[in-house]
Amino acid sequence: MSDTLPSFEDTTDFENADRGFLGALVPGTVTAADGRTVWDGDVYGFLKAECPDTAHPSLWRQARLCSRQGLYEVTEGIYQVRGLDLSNMTIVEGERGIVVLDPLISTETAAAALALYKEHRGDRPVTGLIYTHSHGDHFGGARGVLPHGAEEGVPILAPAGFLEHAVSENVYAGNAMTRRASYMYGANLPKAPDAQISAGLGQTTSLGTVSLIPPTVDITETGQEETVDGVRIVFQLTPGTEAPAEMNFLFPDHRALCLAENATHNMHNVLTLRGAVVRDARIWAAYLDEAIDFFHGRYDVGFASHHWPTWGHDNVVEFLAGQRDLYAYLHDQSLRLLNEGLTGPEIAERIELPPALQKSWHARGYYGSLHHNSRAVYQRYLGWFDGNAAHLWEHPPTELAQRYVDVAGGPAATLAKARAYAEEGDLRFAATLLDHLVFAEPDDAEVYGEAKEALASVYDRLGYGSENGTWRNFYLTSAQELRDGVSGDMVDTTNPEMATALTVPMLVDSIAVRIDGPRAWDEDLTIDLVVANEGRRRLTLHNGALTHRAVEGEPRTPAGLTLSLGKAQLLGLLAGEELRELGIGVEGDPALLARLFSYVTTPDPRFPIVTP
Repeated sequence: MSDTLPSFEDTTDFENADRGFLGALVPGTVTAADGRTVWDGDVYGFLKAECPDTAHPSLWRQARLCSRQGLYEVTEGIYQVRGLDLSNMTIVEGERGIVVLDPLISTETAAAALALYKEHRGDRPVTGLIYTHSHGDHFGGARGVLPHGAEEGVPILAPAGFLEHAVSENVYAGNAMTRRASYMYGANLPKAPDAQISAGLGQTTSLGTVSLIPPTVDITETGQEETVDGVRIVFQLTPGTEAPAEMNFLFPDHRALCLAENATHNMHNVLTLRGAVVRDARIWAAYLDEAIDFFHGRYDVGFASHHWPTWGHDNVVEFLAGQRDLYAYLHDQSLRLLNEGLTGPEIAERIELPPALQKSWHARGYYGSLHHNSRAVYQRYLGWFDGNAAHLWEHPPTELAQRYVDVAGGPAATLAKARAYAEEGDLRFAATLLDHLVFAEPDDAEVYGEAKEALASVYDRLGYGSENGTWRNFYLTSAQELRDGVSGDMVDTTNPEMATALTVPMLVDSIAVRIDGPRAWDEDLTIDLVVANEGRRRLTLHNGALTHRAVEGEPRTPAGLTLSLGKAQLLGLLAGEELRELGIGVEGDPALLARLFSYVTTPDPRFPIVTP
């Protein structure tokens, strides 16, 4: 596969990243109330040096761009705080105060960003809040700009479906996603030339308090116009692109176009390495094409929720067209090869971008990659199975690894062969062999220790050579955990405001996905929840499955237990508070609730990934 880097002599991105600089946060660290550091931008000072052998020069360049920190003027009346979290916070000055766009991940970093703005532009109240889309790095810091009580009368705008999608990931696969995100962003790696240098989309994630203030105004259609504190805004809905609920929008009086996270200065993810529902690259490209036409001639600058702006109408159109073509090409060529019979791994090895896109810095795979995005397209259409019957019923990892090691001639022979492949430069197969050895021999302390160190060394080398920031972080976090075990902090998404935003069906789902099915095989119980202003919902635990449905009117058959309660009481119940303490109305056998909860498990947030 050919791959030609763009010219390093092109400094346009650096000029745009520095344009409009007003001042930085000094020192560039943010702490929580307990003194814990939740963000440290100063630690990336090593990026001022020349690229070392332990980093891909293209990723080093991107890291240097992403590490720029401070308050920047986008155009008159619009400002961005960049480099205080993975994402940007944008501020638009209105008639009475300011409209905040995307208040970062953590309340602490959002508050620091707002304070930096006020230091340079004066103390103005927050008179509006806009969430561009439903990912946590664009709403988690809401309480940092609108503390409790301050949101009264403040319009909070978001695309239709925002609230459901913002919280649903944490109900269904939140534990696994959060664990894998610690790999993806390298948040617990040292920040150093031979460790974490960037995530491509930004430096890394902050580790503060995640909050959520529900929207008060839904954007339901393209062309919808709203005025917030005298600021006119024209919206384009883009559902199913980078997020299930997302929108671009124009500030016509400022001639400025917000592109949310639909067009950033890298190839984005069709499927993130932390895990998510596969995104539709076809729809993504179509909405970018629509944006070119819908907003044509009405802006002089385009900016996004990550990275730096692009100035000049024609330059923005060129950028959008390149991003459009990137996702359309990725989608269509993956499908072409799929329909020729190639599997996901084969497509990933065959597909390559056109030369014009290869030579565009904004199309480089710093966050998403052509390799794993093409496999995501395959997954979207054909799923995990490649059609080869040999892959239909394979052994799970440990059992499969034991057999590979046996075929290779035993642990010693496998280790020797893996080291030989590594010395020859075939790091990919060396990693495969050593991974099998680690999973096959956890009980042999000597072999297990040697295999883990050898695999960690291979992961080091793979990380150092990766242009993709998230690949690098996965490799180096894997090496770290092989050597030191699971350690460090992860983003905490258990803030009560996240739970409050869940619907009653989603709250019940949060229990259902944690039922220990085998232990509950012989259980048979029904519980009715009569929730104020929500109606009756019947829960049935039968054959190890907890199902639930709305019940209109009086049920045909009585439940074993009926609870009459409000949403807040239900949240308290799920948090472990007692029925009698919550003042919940009880009819029937309250022991059924204890029986139900006895089957609910608590997942380990630090489960192993690179070891058995």
